[in-house]
This record gives sequence, C-alpha cells and structure tokens, in this order.
Amino acid sequence: MGQSMSSSDRVFSPAEAKGDKDGAVVAAKTAVVFIEFQNEFAAEEGKIDNPNKKLGILNGCFEGKLFLKDTWNSEFVEEMTPAAGDVVIKGKKGLDAFPGTDLEAQLKARKIETVVLCGFLTNCCVESTMRTAFEKGFNTITLTDCCATTSADGHRGATEGTFGLFSSPMTAEDFLAKL
Repeated sequence: MGQSMSSSDRVFSPAEAKGDKDGAVVAAKTAVVFIEFQNEFAAEEGKIDNPNKKLGILNGCFEGKLFLKDTWNSEFVEEMTPAAGDVVIKGKKGLDAFPGTDLEAQLKARKIETVVLCGFLTNCCVESTMRTAFEKGFNTITLTDCCATTSADGHRGATEGTFGLFSSPMTAEDFLAKL
C-alpha cells in the first residue's frame, strides 16, 4: 500500500487548500512550472525525441543514460533558455518535480497559491507533479495544449481523464484569459 501524505507534508491544510474555489487566478500568486524542456526531450537530436531508440524513460534515467548532468542532454532546449529572474529548479531524479528538489521551498518563499504545469511527458512527469501539487493544496492548473507525450492516446487519456481529477485542465489561451 502506498504512503499517504500527512498534514505536515501539505503546504495548505485541507481547509486552506486553494483548489480554484472561485475560478480566480492571482498573477502575483501564480507560478508556471515548465517540466523537462531539456535537449534530451525537446531537441530533435535528443534520445527521447527519437522513438526508434527504444529507451525506457525510468530505465534510462536509472542507468544514467538520459539527462546526464553537465552535458548537452540536460541543458535547456534553446527556445526555453531561462530569462533573467526565472527560477530554475534542480535535482529532479524521478517523475515528480517535488521530491529531492527545492520546488516546494521556492513556491512557499514566493507565496505561490496556483501552480500551472506544462511540459513532457503529459502522462508521466507532468501528471506526477500535478498529483503532488494537488495533494499539497495548491490550486493546480494543467495546460492541455502545452504538454506532449509519446502517443496521442496517452495524451488524450491524461488531459481528458486524470488531469480533471487533480487539476483544472485548460488551454494556454483560457489560462491567459483568467489572469
């Protein structure tokens, strides 16, 4: 049986959980989290982008074959190079962006209530991070048209199924209209 999250693991108590109660999004209390926009995933030459390589994501990460630290593989894809003032979270070793990183501390330090997620893979790292953000009590939004995975069925299953259980799924255009 999996571990349950204790109240001390939450950022907001159940009574204080943000959960998009009124549909409002306060820009100053919102963080957009871009997941896995690294060359390994997003560049044409990356291993994940080439389905013919037949590399299992977790197996490849475990064996040190993917996202090798201090290499081109783990660098940001050029189009997503962080701008001055952007916060970069380091140390992610699994699917979920919270464990082993300072993501939660960075969100708390900035008094963030709404976490907006996008990136790779829709039904893997984005979904794992979404579930944790939800359990921690953040108002969680997933941008359905700003995520991708290895199959249309996998993407559709997550965006039309799981996302609605643990977040407010919407397009980037709909999110921008809320700001």
